[in-house]
Parts: sequence; structure tokens; C-alpha cells
Amino acid sequence: MSITPLKHALVTGCSSGIGETVCLTLLAQGWKVTGLARREASFQHPHFCAVPLDITDTAKLTAVLETLTQVDAVIHAAGMMKAAPLGQLDPQASEALWKLHIGVAEVLADRLVENMPDGGRIVLLGSRTSSGVAGRSQYVATKSAMIGMTRSWAAELAPRGITVNVVAPGATQTPMLDNPQRQSSPPRLPPIGRYIQPQDCLLYTL
Repeated sequence: MSITPLKHALVTGCSSGIGETVCLTLLAQGWKVTGLARREASFQHPHFCAVPLDITDTAKLTAVLETLTQVDAVIHAAGMMKAAPLGQLDPQASEALWKLHIGVAEVLADRLVENMPDGGRIVLLGSRTSSGVAGRSQYVATKSAMIGMTRSWAAELAPRGITVNVVAPGATQTPMLDNPQRQSSPPRLPPIGRYIQPQDCLLYTL
């Protein structure tokens, strides 16, 4: 009797927040997971392979991707927040945001989609602020661009049944929420009266 191989997911930002929650849930559902993050993951599992990596280093990221076998799903959950009003914008902050949110997503999709099976999934973590929020223009620009990029990929990959989506929660209770760099534009409480929890995003991510 043949054994059906486990489905394989690649998750960025696996060491905390939404990325960590996605990893743990997929593992509980019987997936094999490769996790990428700067910091070491706080959990272990026989089917979990953690790769400590600065994913904004394109050469190193590409080298890791080339070692992977078939990937059925990609979840790009790594993210950062940098906020500043006009007159205080930092070009280096803008570059860092674009590299992480857009550049990494491009490399992941471009390198992995060729061997992704029909019916695969690509999910990028966006933001409810993508339509514009005062004091967060650099961050918002990347999240807005992400929507157009995923819509283009979705149209391109539709014949193969590969779905490409952005999950855009409100302010989510993760380490990024308490980042002092966002003091100039503090998070707003969502209409539900509490911050979103990472597990709240699972229904739309998996």
C-alpha cells in the first residue's frame, strides 16, 4: 500500500505572531512545514524544519528555496511596521519595507510556483490600512502594492487552480503591535472592541 506524502507548506515569520500560529496549526493538521525567520522558533515538531534566515537577503533566500522539494502552499507572514509623518520619512525605512513585504513575496512566488502542484495556495499577509492611514504612508504603500500584485498573480495562475490571496486583518496582537517605532501612529482598536488574535486569521489563511 502506497503512503500519501504529506503536503508541504513554506511559512515566513515562523518564530512569532501569525506565522507561528499558522505553522502550529498546519502541523496539527498533518502538514510538513518549512519555517523561515531571523529568530529561532520556540517550538519543535518532527515535520517542522526551521531555517534561521534574513529573508531580505535575496541570494541566501534563493539558495534555501532551491533546496526545497515541491511546496503546496506559501504563506508570507513576515512583516514589519515603520511609521512616520511627512517631513520625517526615512528612505532606508521605505526600502526595508519594500524588500520584506514585496521583494520577498516576489522571490517566493517566482522561485516556487513552477513546481507548485495545481490547486496550490499563495497567501500574503496584508493590512486593513492598505487604503491609507495618516502617518503610515511608507507601510501602507507596500501593503497597497501587495493587493495589485496578488490580483495579477491570481489571474495568471487561475488556469492551474492556484489561488493567490491577501489576508488583511486589523490590528493584531503580535510583537509588532508593541513596536516603539509606531508610536507616531498608534494602532486603532478594531470595531469588534478588541485586537485581532493570530488564531482569528487562520480561517482565511489556511
